[in-house]
Amino acid sequence: MKGFIKSLRYAFHGLSSALKTERNLRIHIIAMFLALVLGFYLKLSITEWGIIILTIGFVLVAELFNTAIERLGDDAANGSQKKLIKQAKDTAAAGVLLSAITATIIGIMFLVIPFIQSIL
Repeated sequence: MKGFIKSLRYAFHGLSSALKTERNLRIHIIAMFLALVLGFYLKLSITEWGIIILTIGFVLVAELFNTAIERLGDDAANGSQKKLIKQAKDTAAAGVLLSAITATIIGIMFLVIPFIQSIL
């Protein structure tokens, strides 16, 4: 059990560190709260909630993996711009971009359109 508690502490430390240093993660957190508020307002079904929560998790995990790759790459490169490290960082950033585009499409389908319909 001690090992599990230690692992949780490390994970929360990583999340805290990323929240302090990564502007885009903070933007994703704000978008998450907006999606949750809108979801409660719209009284989403359990299936819709599942899709929204999976989508939120998808984006946050992508952002955290991107942060980890960036930090490892920066440390390994010692401040120089190495081709393979740049490609790895760019690819990780592309993963975040695709997850955010996917989340935007799902947000439009399940939150924005129903919200507009509810106020018209």
